Amino acid sequence: MGISPEQIKQQLASEDLGQRLRAVNLLRKIDPAVAFELIQTVTSDSSARVRYAAISQFSSLGNQDKETALTILRGALYHDPEADVQAAAADSIGALQLVEAYDDLATAYSNTSEWLVQMSIVACLGELGVSRGFELLQQALQSENNLIALTAIGALGELKDLRGVPLLLPFAENDDWQVRHRLAQALSNYLQTSQAENVLPTLKALADDESDIVAEAAKYYLS
Repeated sequence: MGISPEQIKQQLASEDLGQRLRAVNLLRKIDPAVAFELIQTVTSDSSARVRYAAISQFSSLGNQDKETALTILRGALYHDPEADVQAAAADSIGALQLVEAYDDLATAYSNTSEWLVQMSIVACLGELGVSRGFELLQQALQSENNLIALTAIGALGELKDLRGVPLLLPFAENDDWQVRHRLAQALSNYLQTSQAENVLPTLKALADDESDIVAEAAKYYLS
């Protein structure tokens, strides 16, 4: 016999951290509309682990009421004291395609020193596909943090902004195979655009890359 929404509600209010964490996970097993109402009660929980679990679930449950979800996610992005919760808010904004949150993401990127938050925001901009994000992604490409720069390569590919091609092509000479692998993926997004003739030579070169993983990826995209 499954657990009832009322039982989950009681567990979410428990003083026991383990009970609250289990209850957040159990919300996946009940009606999404009910789960969305219940999950809102723990977005300000005293435990960062509970808040992270709750905010992460907004990526799916937020579809029940995107306006309410946006308000809560904005609050977490700006005001939660934990970087992983802020990052989860950016992830959920991207998953829900909340393009109206672009200005919030750009502001948060500029105001934070947390690389995890910046990386999630960069990834989110690729998902949202907002052309205004190009300048921020251009900035992220130059980040001293390799993970942020790597994420920016992928996000620019998702954005498919034609201005991104000349920024991306130099990464074919990068020493890190992971960068070249992500580049192959990013450039493949331009094959059906007017920039195809500019990305083809680089993709063909990557198909002969010394890294088998990079070469196989490029060959796959070329096929």
